[in-house]
Amino acid sequence: MNDAAVKRVAVYARVSTEDQATEGYSLGAQLDMLHAYVECQDSWTVQDEYIDDGYSGRNDKRPEYKRMMSAIDKWDAVLVVKMDRIHRNSRNFMAMMDFLTKHKKEFVSSADSLDTSTAFGRFFIDILQRIAQLESEQIGERTYTGMREKAESSKGIMGSSPPFGYSAENGELMTNEEEMVTVKEIFRRYLKGMTMDEICYHLNRNGMLTRRSNAWNKFNLRNILHNPVYAGYMRWEELRIPHSAERPVSEKEFCEVQRIIASRTKYSKKEYGLFAKNNEAVPEGQQ
Repeated sequence: MNDAAVKRVAVYARVSTEDQATEGYSLGAQLDMLHAYVECQDSWTVQDEYIDDGYSGRNDKRPEYKRMMSAIDKWDAVLVVKMDRIHRNSRNFMAMMDFLTKHKKEFVSSADSLDTSTAFGRFFIDILQRIAQLESEQIGERTYTGMREKAESSKGIMGSSPPFGYSAENGELMTNEEEMVTVKEIFRRYLKGMTMDEICYHLNRNGMLTRRSNAWNKFNLRNILHNPVYAGYMRWEELRIPHSAERPVSEKEFCEVQRIIASRTKYSKKEYGLFAKNNEAVPEGQQ
């Protein structure tokens, strides 16, 4: 805060269509309450008004909110009627508090009797921060546990989108016939001795592009050649999970591809060794 006795206050009001319908928070009512609150305080003055009309509080993509934060050097405290007027998301709220603390600014919510210039206000914010952190960690733990259980039970794909050559139906891999033609062509030509650059040139020249219609390069091509999904296994961390969708190459062919890559690039030797070791434990009948 500045050295002057007067506290410069940025008053912030926000309303969405949903808020007005269910909670009756009009912008005019908020501004009246905010100005009345400032007048009741000693040595407070309204520096500026920031009003977001028709914007959700669940994210911070609001023009007046951004303008207020960019003008942070012009005020000493931000004042709202209630905490949910500025954020409905606890993570975004705590990110804002970190930003305000860094710039030595205060936050005041009149209806919540929250003022970070007081000991109780700072204590309350600390509690909120710990709750938000706990919520974040619990979400992470639940997500990881769910993914692990899904992988170990071999149920469904493990990524947000299926690999090139496949689609997803009810969480299961299904063959994408058009893309699979390209996948088979990639493995066939690489096993015949063509380099990645040569295969990319062939695919691009013949219009056999990526899923997003981009040209192939050796980086996205290498991802295809390295992915064990094409030999019948999805991967998640150290696990290899068999799937029942079409396999464009056998396990033997896939390992041969890894051997060729390893012989051409030092970078790939470690990955080839790990997959080959895992592959030794796969029964011959599954090939």
